[in-house]
Amino acid sequence: MGNKKIQMSRMWKYFTEATVEIIEEEGIDQVTIRKVADRAGYNSATIYNYFKEVSHLIFFASMKLLKEYTEEVSVYMNKGQTPLEKYILSWECFCKHSFKQPAIFHAIFIMDLGDHPETLIERYYEMYPSDLINIPDELKPILFERNVTKRGKSLLQQAAKEGQINEQLVDSLNEMTILLWQGMLTNILNNRMDYTLEEAEQKTMKYILQIIENAA
Repeated sequence: MGNKKIQMSRMWKYFTEATVEIIEEEGIDQVTIRKVADRAGYNSATIYNYFKEVSHLIFFASMKLLKEYTEEVSVYMNKGQTPLEKYILSWECFCKHSFKQPAIFHAIFIMDLGDHPETLIERYYEMYPSDLINIPDELKPILFERNVTKRGKSLLQQAAKEGQINEQLVDSLNEMTILLWQGMLTNILNNRMDYTLEEAEQKTMKYILQIIENAA
């Protein structure tokens, strides 16, 4: 790695980790370019040499805070014997962590980041390769996929090939589960429902299981 790239990586990490600290101490909605710059010890203009907009800073910081989920999802999925079981278990893990950290998961999987969000994920793991340690190779493509719809579809297609679900229902089942999760998470964040986070998690999984049962 050349000196210029090393310097860019170092600065990138300074700003990302400063953003993580603000999120942990004040909340994700309190992140501003000026606050990040002040905490990192630089001026606001310097940040724009490395990040196009504040949403990218929030995204990268949120990825740092996603580590607990990425480490646990493989443990969950390894309990499954069939593609459908793995699909259900992956949703259980996803719901558990997303409703525990709704703002973080919204920033990664729902928030508008502009063009090519997958490129941002690749950049993140380039800067933090240690976050991929102990993650099975079969899960790495999932972690590089921000599009939630694509993340779950491959398991459903495998389940259809094994006759666990109707092949013609793969797309609709996948879309319904995604929309269900997105709707619940968005409503919780916008205070449109008076569920606790635990109730939201339980209800989402209950409805996902009902959708899957109807497709079997």
